[in-house]
Amino acid sequence: MPAAATDIATGYEPLDTLKPVADGLWLIDGPAQTCRGVPVPTRATVIRLASGDLWVQSPIRLSEGLRGQLEALGPVAHLVAPNRWHHGHMTDWQAAFPRAQSWAPPGVAEHAARNGHALVLDHVLQADGAEAPWAGQIDQMVVGGSRLHQEAVFFHRASRALILADLIQAFETAKLPAWARPLIWIAGVDDSDGSMPPRLRWAYHDKAALAESLERMIAWAPERVILAHGRWYERRGTAELERAFRRLLRHRRWDRALSDMKKGDGGTR
Repeated sequence: MPAAATDIATGYEPLDTLKPVADGLWLIDGPAQTCRGVPVPTRATVIRLASGDLWVQSPIRLSEGLRGQLEALGPVAHLVAPNRWHHGHMTDWQAAFPRAQSWAPPGVAEHAARNGHALVLDHVLQADGAEAPWAGQIDQMVVGGSRLHQEAVFFHRASRALILADLIQAFETAKLPAWARPLIWIAGVDDSDGSMPPRLRWAYHDKAALAESLERMIAWAPERVILAHGRWYERRGTAELERAFRRLLRHRRWDRALSDMKKGDGGTR
């Protein structure tokens, strides 16, 4: 997320602390950052791999207290920026954990450089297939359909948790300033029906490729869906994906149903 952190309450306190979700899985709620003037809560996800190493997605503000909690949990070995907007604190984490390897999808480092940010990465994430350090534990893919927005998504098998960044946003407007709530309602990303924000829908030029990636995420059958901003889904994760992406999948599924009907008609004649 761009811009500096704000000091206003986010509604997800305590901040800067590890919050256990399942065996080997923690969340860290961070301070709000301003996005077009709106204070947006932030969140990182931490997974302890079978090796004992820690894997951190979307690193947020790193306080001394949080650093101590992480060091007590295990060595921070992997720092993952899931898209071009989620690397703002990466350099702080790299300095604190110099042995950690840094990962991001294609184009993230170049986007950072164009915006005046020096971002050094060790690895570019594969578009399809887990990296060796977490193969068999965390599935991954870079969602298809966009040249502008490359977002890597992850599925932690043990906890059945799907980890997203910006593909779904579900802001609890009661936790936002009153003046910001209409902006969230108009964008259609309030918690009553969290979904993909309009600016991302517009960035995906190939809706068929996007739909294919979305259906693959649904096929992972997650129980939990963790979001970087707003409320996350502790249960019924697959149903929440079906709901959030229903408009993007509607035409693909309708076409498939018609095709199946035609095949059925052909078999009875």
